[in-house]
Amino acid sequence: MQALRGTACIITGDLYNTINAKTAHGLVRESQRFQILGIIDTVSAGKDAGDLLDGHHRDIPIESTLDHLLNKCGKTPEYAIIGMATKGGYLPESLYPIIEEVLGRGIDVINGLHQPLSEIQIFKDLSEKNQVHIYDIRKSKPFNELHFWQGKTKDVPALKIAVLGTDCGLGKRTTAKLLTNALNMAGIKTGMIYTGQTGWMQGIQHGFIFDATPNDFIPGELEHAIVSCYEDLKPEVILMEGQASLRNPGGPCGSEFIISATANAVILQHHPARTHFTHLENYPAFIPDPADEIKLIQHLGAPTWAVTLNTSGLSPEEISKNKSRIAASLDIPVVCPLEDGLVEIVELIKTKLISKI
Repeated sequence: MQALRGTACIITGDLYNTINAKTAHGLVRESQRFQILGIIDTVSAGKDAGDLLDGHHRDIPIESTLDHLLNKCGKTPEYAIIGMATKGGYLPESLYPIIEEVLGRGIDVINGLHQPLSEIQIFKDLSEKNQVHIYDIRKSKPFNELHFWQGKTKDVPALKIAVLGTDCGLGKRTTAKLLTNALNMAGIKTGMIYTGQTGWMQGIQHGFIFDATPNDFIPGELEHAIVSCYEDLKPEVILMEGQASLRNPGGPCGSEFIISATANAVILQHHPARTHFTHLENYPAFIPDPADEIKLIQHLGAPTWAVTLNTSGLSPEEISKNKSRIAASLDIPVVCPLEDGLVEIVELIKTKLISKI
C-alpha cells in the first residue's frame, strides 16, 4: 500500500468540526500521499476546510453530498478516505450509504477505522462488481513482515525525541510534523516516525500503525522504523509520534518510546483545560499535571525538554493564563505550537546537538 497516491475526498460523518476528525484535519494541513479535493460533511458544508480548521484558506471545499463535491471539483477523486474516528472503531450504519455511493462511482476507499470494511458483505460485493478496492490500513502486517526487538536503537546516533502526551487526541502527530518541518527548514536534517493511520495517509516515509500491531511486535516495529529512517536519511534528529498516554487506563502506552526506542528526550503535549481522559469522563481517573508527568517520564529514563500546549477551545486570554501558570511550575520551555510557532524548541534542539558533539 505504500505506493498508493492520488486525488482524494474525505468522508467525516458530519464530525469535521470536532476532535473526532483528526485524520481529516491532518490531511487538510498536509499530505504528500493524497491531493485532497474536498470534504463531505453536511454540518460544515459551504465552508473551506482550512478556514474552519485554523483560519488558513486552503481551497478545500466542504460539501454536503458527493454529487455537490464532484460538481464543485469538476473531477472524480481516485480515493475516498474515512477521515474520522468513532468509539470502538466501527463504521456507523448511517455512513453505509455514502460508502456504497463512492464504491458505486468507481472510487477506492481508504479506511483507517479498526473495523475492516472489506469484510462487510455489501461493500465487498460492490467493490468486486465495480472493480475497486477497499484498503483497510489498520490491519496488521503479515506475520513474516513483523519484527522483534533486537536492541539496535542504541546504535542509532541521531537524537531520538518522542512527542508524548498526557492524553489521547491531543495533537501529538501535528506537533511532531510541524516540528519536523521547522527543523528541516532550519537546516537540521530530521526524520519522523509515524505511529498512526493519519501519518501513513500523510505520506510520512517511516513508521508503523501502533494499534494495528500485535503487542509482542510493537517494540520491534518501532525499532525497525527508527533504524530504517536512519539508514535511509541519515538524519541528525528523529521525531517519534506518541500514542495515547502513559496513564490513560483505556489505552496506556508511551513507555515503548522511552525504553524500546531509547529516546534521548521527550516533548510533552498537554491540554490545560482537560481534566478527564478522553472517552473516560465518568471514570475516576484524572489527567496528571505536566510537572507530575515529567517526573514519571524521567523515572522511565528520559528527560523532558519542552511542554507543548493544545489550545483548542481556549480564548487568547485563557491560553496566556494557562501557559504562564504551567511555565511557572517548570524550568523548561512551554510553547503553543499553533500560536507561537516552534522556533524556541528548534533553538533548544540546536543547542542539544552542539552539546552532543
